[in-house]
Order: sequence, then C-alpha cells, then structure tokens
Amino acid sequence: MPTAKLPRPVADYFARANAQDADAVTACFSETAIVRDEGQTRQGLSAIREWAEEVSRKYRPTVEIIDAAETDGKTVVRGRVSGDFPGSPIELRYILTLKGEKISRLEIS
Repeated sequence: MPTAKLPRPVADYFARANAQDADAVTACFSETAIVRDEGQTRQGLSAIREWAEEVSRKYRPTVEIIDAAETDGKTVVRGRVSGDFPGSPIELRYILTLKGEKISRLEIS
C-alpha cells in the first residue's frame, strides 16, 4: 500500500523510522504514548526516544510496507523489515492507534 494512503502520522512514523531519526520518530507520538516491541512496554516520550535510539543502533531497520488496513479505529500495517539482525528480512505487523495527529499506541509483533 502506498504511504500516501496511510494516515499522515503513520506515514510520518515509517518515513522517520526508516531515516533512523530518533528525534523525529519521537515527535510522532503523544506525551503518554505506549510502544510494545520485543516483549517490552515503553511509555512516555523519554522512554520512546530511548527505544527508537536503541532499535536504530542495534538493528538499523528499514520497513517496506506490504499492506495496511483500518480496523476498529486502528491502522494495521504489515511490513518487510530489513536490517542488521539474523533472518533479515522478516515480516512484522504494526498496530497503530492515533489520538488526533499523534500516535498514542504502537504494538509491533
């Protein structure tokens, strides 16, 4: 699915994450946002910034969006993730919940 069809905050998140820009990624989230990734929960902008920096440093991931759908008020994205990790590339599912123009919740599995 072309990123033009994604809600603007979701498209921005993937573009900024692919650019490995932790500050810009963090700006996509609300102050009380929650990120669930690799079995851990991070809440708040400080914790999300640390997560974005850590993921970028460890894996240098980039996501190619395969498809996306709106379900129950959430954007569900399936992406092919390439980076510096065993088994690259892999497919992951991203479930994003928006509050206004910010991401309030992101779950990656």
